[in-house]
Amino acid sequence: MRALVRSREAERIARDRGVDETVIGDLEDTRGLISAAVGADGVFYIGPAFHPRESAMGVTMVNAAKAAGVRKFVYSAVIHPSLSKLTNHAAKRPVEEALYESGMTFTVLQPASFMQNIELEWKRILETGLYALPYSQRARVCYVDYRDVAELAALAFVTERFDNGTYELSAPGGYSRIQVAGMISEALGRKIEAARIDFDEWADGAGLPEGSSRRGMQRLYANYDQYGLLGGNGLILRSVLGREPRGLRQFFRELAGSAQKAA
Repeated sequence: MRALVRSREAERIARDRGVDETVIGDLEDTRGLISAAVGADGVFYIGPAFHPRESAMGVTMVNAAKAAGVRKFVYSAVIHPSLSKLTNHAAKRPVEEALYESGMTFTVLQPASFMQNIELEWKRILETGLYALPYSQRARVCYVDYRDVAELAALAFVTERFDNGTYELSAPGGYSRIQVAGMISEALGRKIEAARIDFDEWADGAGLPEGSSRRGMQRLYANYDQYGLLGGNGLILRSVLGREPRGLRQFFRELAGSAQKAA
């Protein structure tokens, strides 16, 4: 397995996680990407969400993979790339189009909001007793455990079952933050309240600097406030995995168990 990284520190992390080879490169350097992809049978690609040139980088990666003779390209995109108001969604569409036109065998994964994003808030939830985000507590969002997405990505490389398919990936159900806080309460055995927080207060607490990512997250949460992120149909994920997708309750039980072991 070969990983494209941007620094020596990232190279060390990749090797610690089991990568056999590393190449230091840049997603805007076509020649470097071609060199990195030469000899690879497949490419797994995740774009830099909220980067102002995310689309261009993705298209460059697709074109470089094709030029390098790559046979299969697996792209981890996002659910509902037609949501034009959300830059991290709309930026995926040109990459998908380039991939469909590339002639390579493709698998496009369109995951819902990752359950692991809630894990980023876990310490603050435990400390404050609040699950607070900068949009309405009643807005419904659909989720997926990224381990299920990763399992499908791996299967796409070792079998032909998912060749030339685009898969919308979500666990069943769409949940408000009130409902999510209730599930966390069950897992922890104590009350967790759903709350709303000012965006700048949340972004500062999350260590999100000024720039495209912060602006993109602000647009995303403003859109969630009005519309949520609807989906929550688990049919495709259940079908491709041959089992029930991991759900939020299971995810929170695991997090709670890990917290108890660490205590």
